[in-house]
Amino acid sequence: MSRTETKKLNFKLRFAKQDEAGLALQFMKKLGAYQQMPDEITFTKASLKRLLRKKLGEAVFGIYKGKSVSFMYFNQTSSAFTGRSGLFIDAVFVDDAVRGHGLGKILIEFLSKEALARGADFLEWGCLDWNSPSIAFYLGLGSYCLDSMRIYRLSPDSLKEHAARF
Repeated sequence: MSRTETKKLNFKLRFAKQDEAGLALQFMKKLGAYQQMPDEITFTKASLKRLLRKKLGEAVFGIYKGKSVSFMYFNQTSSAFTGRSGLFIDAVFVDDAVRGHGLGKILIEFLSKEALARGADFLEWGCLDWNSPSIAFYLGLGSYCLDSMRIYRLSPDSLKEHAARF
């Protein structure tokens, strides 16, 4: 979608400021509810402010007809396996009322352009395996799934436990 078409939709994107952590928190709660895991969202205003301040992540809001209707959080990533760098979308959400208007596609196009401007080689994200509408959307964008890889994570307690052993 071109910038002209985006203007016709009255949809604008802008980077989040540190003092907008409350708005980001609202979107994260919506995302948690949509993903059927509201209790998994432990995001706080303070945690986002810290991430933004330390430049460990960035957020973008989508404004449609003057109202914040979408949110995306991403960070820089790299691969020792390929020697390439990219951007990783950790959270993306578009309000139910405006889904199907092409706003999600605009978010991906925006971040694709931003990734290239930063010298990135790829843009990636995760998706829950039951989320068929999102999977269809992502495949329609021309993305592909890395089925051969699972992501493992140490919890904060496990992280401290392992660190204490060293």
